[in-house]
Amino acid sequence: MDGLSLTVLPREITGKKVSTLRRDGITPVHLYGSGIDSQSLQAETATIGKVITQAGTNVPVNIVIEGQNSENICFVREVQFHPVTERLVHVDFIRVDVTKPIRANVPINIDGLAPAVRNLGGTLLQPLQSVTVEALPMDIPIVYTLQADSLIDFDTNLYVRDLDISDTVEIINDDDELVAGVVAPRIEREVSVIGSDAEGTDGEATEGGEADSATSEEGQTTE
Repeated sequence: MDGLSLTVLPREITGKKVSTLRRDGITPVHLYGSGIDSQSLQAETATIGKVITQAGTNVPVNIVIEGQNSENICFVREVQFHPVTERLVHVDFIRVDVTKPIRANVPINIDGLAPAVRNLGGTLLQPLQSVTVEALPMDIPIVYTLQADSLIDFDTNLYVRDLDISDTVEIINDDDELVAGVVAPRIEREVSVIGSDAEGTDGEATEGGEADSATSEEGQTTE
């Protein structure tokens, strides 16, 4: 098989004792799935770390078990890391039947700099980071790429329907689901406030006017 491959060994140490393996640079592996019994395996931590980084959850890996001739086309199902040291702790692989379609999440990459970002000062937002697809295991895409140069203004967006989908792959997401767009920059406006001194001046003028009027009326009464 072309592509990613990982050689593993049968594992006899299980339970809490596997901590001794990790100290020696070995990571416990669990393999299960279609057509096989669940197996406890192990692999060098440095090697398996590189494989799972490249594979993600949507790239098939050929698991070669030392001493066995069978081919195991697998996907990474679960990866566990130590919560403090972030050291690789455990990896689960699921074996699949290459003749039957499966579902997987394929990441979406936005390539380039959007004109609306470069020329208008906007911010690129990508609410949809991946899409769910259904296909035969060996037809699952590694990644979908959309070009940012089509985002020329704040009204132009990229949708699931813009992905280049082959005839062997079915997209489960809705075609009109938003993938990415550019939003306008936020503009801060200054609000002018009338100063308290101005209010005081207006008030004094009003009071003065009322006083003059009262004096005039008193003068008329005296006369």
